[in-house]
Amino acid sequence: MSRIKKAFEKKAFIAFAVAGDPDVKTSEEIILEIIRAGADLIEIGIPFSDPIAEGPVIQEASARALASDATLENIFNMVKDLRSKTEAALVFLTYLNPVYKYGADNFFKKCQEIGIDGVIIPDLPYEELGEINKEAQKYSIDIVPFVAPTSKERIMMTTKDSSGFIYVVSSMGTTGVREKITTNLDEIVGHIREVSNTPCAIGFGISTPEQAKKFANIADGVIVGSAIVRLIGQYGKDCLKPVYDYVKSMKDAIS
Repeated sequence: MSRIKKAFEKKAFIAFAVAGDPDVKTSEEIILEIIRAGADLIEIGIPFSDPIAEGPVIQEASARALASDATLENIFNMVKDLRSKTEAALVFLTYLNPVYKYGADNFFKKCQEIGIDGVIIPDLPYEELGEINKEAQKYSIDIVPFVAPTSKERIMMTTKDSSGFIYVVSSMGTTGVREKITTNLDEIVGHIREVSNTPCAIGFGISTPEQAKKFANIADGVIVGSAIVRLIGQYGKDCLKPVYDYVKSMKDAIS
């Protein structure tokens, strides 16, 4: 059984952190602490200078990481060390530019070598998925589709041949904490389930235990990013306990 599939044996709590924020060594410690707190799957953000899907909190984290020498090679080495310490599912969240710059075949080969299970690419259009997916499948890496609240037809087209899990975006716009999420997510998840058995996880804006519990009842898991990254930005290298306590409260809410 794949590590991603195992993560969804129960309601999955998926946590996001930017690799290299506040520095590469500390980000590895943060990820391990997140796993100890109960996270089932970790999204590891590869910092990028123009993260178009991200709001200010994650943009600032990417800037901090890039300033701390979070190069792709340093991140790969960090993940390789991380994989020796955990069997939790690990996925990269990246943009197309770093993948193409490194070379798609080399990138996915490296992902397999260091123990990455899947990759999320927010700026990868469905129409351009074929070639990237072909390279990823060669190395048993799942390309996780990023599904926005668009038309029923496009949602179903995007998800029908999906693998790993499906990232369901709760709201239009960029990432960031939201007080209210008003999108009809029951309907979106229902459309997906008409064509796919791949687990669905809802992300973008979830920050409270109440929201986590609500959306875990709709989907197979929830994704939390900005709220965690904000704590890392607030506390820096002293963030381990605040991050642990927060992640545990969110995991407890959906369990």
